Amino acid sequence: MHTVAQPWMWAVFIGFVLLMLAIDVLALGGSRAHKVSIREAAAWSIVWVSLALLFDFGLWIYLSDTVGREIATAKAMEFLAGYVIEKSLSVDNVFVFLLIFGHFAVPPQYQRKVLLYGVLGAIVMRIIMILAGSWVVAQFSWVLYLFGIFLLITGMRMLVAAEQEPDLEANPVLRLAKKILPFTKEFHKEKFTIKVDGKRLFTPLFLVLILIEISDVIFAVDSIPAIFAVTTDPFIVFTSNIFAIMGLRALYFLLADMADRFHLLKFGLAFVLMFVGIKMLIVKWMHVPTSISLMVIGGLLGASIIASLFVSRKKNDAELKQK
Repeated sequence: MHTVAQPWMWAVFIGFVLLMLAIDVLALGGSRAHKVSIREAAAWSIVWVSLALLFDFGLWIYLSDTVGREIATAKAMEFLAGYVIEKSLSVDNVFVFLLIFGHFAVPPQYQRKVLLYGVLGAIVMRIIMILAGSWVVAQFSWVLYLFGIFLLITGMRMLVAAEQEPDLEANPVLRLAKKILPFTKEFHKEKFTIKVDGKRLFTPLFLVLILIEISDVIFAVDSIPAIFAVTTDPFIVFTSNIFAIMGLRALYFLLADMADRFHLLKFGLAFVLMFVGIKMLIVKWMHVPTSISLMVIGGLLGASIIASLFVSRKKNDAELKQK
């Protein structure tokens, strides 16, 4: 697997991720039940985006001194494109998380702990899938065409099902868990399990965690192939993924109260997946520069956001007139 990263760069980045998780848990109440305010979520969203951009700039400076300005610029653009793709696809995670929390009526103050465990699970899954995907691509380059077909089909399916809500109760893993594990009917603060008369029981919050982890796996299957459209460097793939994941909880709490305003964003995400899939399929005949990919992805997302806000505003005006 070809990469511009040295072993110490991997070690430093993983250490950085562990440090940031520790800061979240120990210093900022990540393990304490509390409702995350929009102000707090916005502040952390800015922090994570800023850290990602600073990392990209630092990577460019280091590579400029070690391998040359041209390669440094190419890698920095690959990271930025990968980060934008992963960050935009993580918005779909937010919609699913909202559906899961709403279905189980999870109190806001308990959601942060579930998402913390969800992020940890997502990081582990990303490491496994990125290493496996990088090895497969290095051994069998034609796999990229399969990734392209998969993303194209996934985008089309997302386009068709954008307005449909999945039936959570029909989830086979959830049904199996309910069948083999004893559950309480009520939440018990942030606990996933409790003991009643010496018997171990699971709370509904554990069911929520199961669904969150399942959704992480599903989204990893979509997002990992997508980033291989812009780079096959495992370090770039890994770092851009992790930065997007680490900012996922802040993004969730930022959008939780206004997700309805961005309901057309799912269509934009579907077109992004389809564009990335097509790019991978035509790479033998036409190379789409990373800068062009960034503009296309930004244009698709921007258009869907503007359309969402326009439709929402028009709907609100119509409701006000009726009153």
